[in-house]
Amino acid sequence: MSKKNELEAALKTAMKASDVVQKNTLRLALSAVKEAEVLKQAELDNAAVIGILQKEVKSRQETIAEAEKAERNDLVGGAKAEIVVLEGFLPQQMDDAELEKLVDAAIAESGANAISDMGNVMKLVLPNVAGRADGGKVSQLVRQKLQGG
Repeated sequence: MSKKNELEAALKTAMKASDVVQKNTLRLALSAVKEAEVLKQAELDNAAVIGILQKEVKSRQETIAEAEKAERNDLVGGAKAEIVVLEGFLPQQMDDAELEKLVDAAIAESGANAISDMGNVMKLVLPNVAGRADGGKVSQLVRQKLQGG
């Protein structure tokens, strides 16, 4: 079953169960998926849908940060509940040790030894972590390794 179909099935279940948070969150996520499909003029594959879900999670994390600054605890709670719903459809995140092994292997494979080789290392690592690790975290780790940290 594709990720989009999983989201649609979960939306139907949430509607039957009258789960307002899950229903609204899934509707927004499916809306973002459908908007991307219209722009692309084709159905999205699972990787693209996962990317959209990750953007939705990141958006809610930004909402939490802004709401905490404004001391709006009502918004923080709602955004956290939405993140929980969305994360249920994302692949399990890699732990730091597993990510570090992948980065070390990519550095060895590419023969990288300077920060100028970072792009080559990232090209090897990113396909292996698709949806399972934050790109910023991967980039930071590669940079740290190439700088001798």
